[in-house]
Amino acid sequence: MTMKSSLLYACRLLFPRKSSSQKSNGQKSLIGAMLCIGVSLIPLVAVLVISQGMIEGITGRMIGLSSQDISVVISSEGYVDTYEDALYLSRRLSNIDGVENVYPEIQATALAAGKSARSGAFIRAVQSDIFESNSSFSSLFSLVEGSFNLSEENNAVIGKKISELLGLHCGDSVKVICVNQSSAGRIVPKVLSFTVTGIVSCGYQELDALWLFIPLQTAFSSLSLSSSSIIFSLSTADSFSPQLQIIKDRVQDDLYGLSDNPEIPASYVYMWNELNASQYENFASTKILLLLIMLLIVLVASVNISSALIMIVMERRKEIAILKSVGASPLGITWAFLLAGSAAGLGGLIIGLPLGLLASVNINFLIHFMEKIVNIFLQCLLFIVRGNSHSINAIHLLDPAYYLQEIPVSIPFKELLIIALGTLLLSIAVSAFPAIKAGRGKPLDTLRKM
Repeated sequence: MTMKSSLLYACRLLFPRKSSSQKSNGQKSLIGAMLCIGVSLIPLVAVLVISQGMIEGITGRMIGLSSQDISVVISSEGYVDTYEDALYLSRRLSNIDGVENVYPEIQATALAAGKSARSGAFIRAVQSDIFESNSSFSSLFSLVEGSFNLSEENNAVIGKKISELLGLHCGDSVKVICVNQSSAGRIVPKVLSFTVTGIVSCGYQELDALWLFIPLQTAFSSLSLSSSSIIFSLSTADSFSPQLQIIKDRVQDDLYGLSDNPEIPASYVYMWNELNASQYENFASTKILLLLIMLLIVLVASVNISSALIMIVMERRKEIAILKSVGASPLGITWAFLLAGSAAGLGGLIIGLPLGLLASVNINFLIHFMEKIVNIFLQCLLFIVRGNSHSINAIHLLDPAYYLQEIPVSIPFKELLIIALGTLLLSIAVSAFPAIKAGRGKPLDTLRKM
């Protein structure tokens, strides 16, 4: 029995010469198994694409808006005391091979007071043109209100969340209470007043909830450098390149005085994956756990192929015995059933993969649509119970405090290819037992029982 004959018999198993109303239970089960695989692949593909996009979106914001690729922390007092010192060190670091841009920054924690409330604030003193000069800032920050104006020394750009907490809008005044060190060494509070010129959001509140941007020059004249952190954020061509470690070593050599420049004591260099190691590992482990759960669903659905083929073998015992009697080989019969099971898996793949991608591409629309349905249902329920629905708080399926407000779609083609190959191999594996059983059957014993 040639491979062509096995292929023809496999096609006959899948598409018998009968009307659809006369299909056997085994064939119906095989079609059902194919549909089950397709349905199980939809959430698997959706979880893979959505988690990939979510991880890339959050990681990109952590790198581009917070740490950059490499962070240089200067702890030595007396080296960077003025704005001119910061500019000099920025130029020095930018001359290192592999470093494309350097962004000096002073970070400090403070208490911010608005019209109606107070809240902790994370002060970020940056260069006044950073929202234009830094490509990550310009692309990832969206302007909620006002403008990115830090040209005046008392201007401030604040995050959307802290503006809601303090009840602030553009043009309002925000008071910042920070600590300062007197000439006698005593810690005294200092009150600074800023005018809100812009309210921004990066779409991930856990990152930018308490950010308050002020001009870098203002920080050197108003903040206590001893209670603040002086950081130089370095960007490179590729945040995920293996060359990043080499660039970090060059930066360390320069700061430690191993090059032509003088040493800067108490300076520390970190890569972005060192500063955000816990978050990045948490994202990766969560993604793997979700994919394992979805893979178990696909495995359970694939078992249906084995059950369906067993039913077909039992229904076609006489037909198989006759084929063997006229010269069909056991291996050829086995191949025919393996091809039939593989075709069922391929059919499920053809159904599930496009539908999963379609759901992933439109995930933001689907989430917003489901949120509207849930909120409308709750409004109707409250109206029936209380007579009004004004007290309801809108429900968000993805809390913006912990998730991205808009999920970026990132299609991982390599992972999808692995899923496709894995599904086909799984279909072949679960088809092996009934296929081998069909091939080993003895035709004489079968015909005697008929």
